[in-house]
Amino acid sequence: MALDPDNGSQALWEDGERVFSRGWRMDRDGNRSAVLVVMPAAEHPSRSSLDRLVHEFALRDARDGAWAVQPLELGSDGARPMLVLQDTGGEALHRLLGSPMEVGGFLRLAIGIAAALGRLHQRGLVHKNIKPANILVNGTTGEVRLTGFGIASRLSRERQTAEPPETLAGTLAYMAPEQTGRMNRSIDSRSDLYALGITFYQMLTGSLPFTASDPMDWVHCHLARRPLAPVERCKDVPGPVSAIVMKLLAKTAEDRYQTAVGLESDLRSCLTSWVAQRRIDDFPLGEYDTPDRLLLPERLYGRQREVETLLASFDRIVGGGVPELVLVSGYSGIGKSSVVNELHKVLVSPRGLFGSGKFDQYKRDIPYATLAQAFQNLIRPLLSKSEGELGKWRDALRDALGANSRLIANLVPELQFIIGETPPVLDLPPQDAQRRFQLVFRRFIGVFARPEHSR
Repeated sequence: MALDPDNGSQALWEDGERVFSRGWRMDRDGNRSAVLVVMPAAEHPSRSSLDRLVHEFALRDARDGAWAVQPLELGSDGARPMLVLQDTGGEALHRLLGSPMEVGGFLRLAIGIAAALGRLHQRGLVHKNIKPANILVNGTTGEVRLTGFGIASRLSRERQTAEPPETLAGTLAYMAPEQTGRMNRSIDSRSDLYALGITFYQMLTGSLPFTASDPMDWVHCHLARRPLAPVERCKDVPGPVSAIVMKLLAKTAEDRYQTAVGLESDLRSCLTSWVAQRRIDDFPLGEYDTPDRLLLPERLYGRQREVETLLASFDRIVGGGVPELVLVSGYSGIGKSSVVNELHKVLVSPRGLFGSGKFDQYKRDIPYATLAQAFQNLIRPLLSKSEGELGKWRDALRDALGANSRLIANLVPELQFIIGETPPVLDLPPQDAQRRFQLVFRRFIGVFARPEHSR
């Protein structure tokens, strides 16, 4: 089977990474059927864009056409790959947004979306990129189907590392706090419910709950800022509906709805009241929100004092400028890393930097191996910066290291991708060489320990 070359496809919408078109597909008998064609927006797509199309096609057997747009084939149009999907006649939800929705229309649509998401979770999938552009709505039948499974996971729970926000998979405006990698918590089905809360907020108010100027600002919004309740943005939103959205937008997963089924139940109660009396009285939320599996809270218990000690040390260093060394000790597996990783959240607002390394028993003979690992974690994210931003780091590193940059490049090879080739250094007697290395290493650390990363 192939696309009909004599009938040009009709471009429908794009979401920055992908372009959706409507076209025709020919079967072996010469019959035509309407299809949706998804292609990378870039003329020369990145490897990750290609991988996401392949991954979405690979998940076809885990989806059902009743609640998801089904892929038909993975092919190419010249140099660009394309994913061919069933055309159910729907339209992307983001094309219907812009002004606040009428309450009854919102509730009917929200129930359909929650039901589709619940079916997805029952199949053991976590979507990880719920947003209006990935929700197709059929205005005639009222049917809702999900698409955009390029980063969906079959894992019920997984950890996201604290990568630069520019490189995170997903859409920052709709991303759950734990999905940023800076919450010290796992991603699971409740992460989709947070993203759905953002979507519902936009449907009800016509705007996103947060505005941000750059990727790190988006991360800070999701981690630390509390949005205005929808009823405060739009007085026509009933209080219980506003409360449902705010429950979805809780920063910690334990405080959100635990299942899409529980959410759907509350939305149906709202719709019943609205149809009957054009108002919705307050009622307890989540009465039928019973998890279908065991969900262990990921809060740290009994470690508040240790976390506060770390935070107090950070505040003292920022305020006084005097270096400190804080040691966290304990047996292997006792949770030292979990305690230290609690710093991620507080470092987002001041644009702080976080580097980590672990002592490895098999690398005891390698000098500074753990420090090298920590600084590799600081250097690598810089490589994803824009050329203008990277240039500032390049100048700062060259000024600090001067003719001795090779000493640090031998320790952190990634440094050469930023500052270029490093010249050889003069041979010195052992003691002088040691003092020189310590001086250069202090200057290297000083490039990162600057006021703009602490306030």
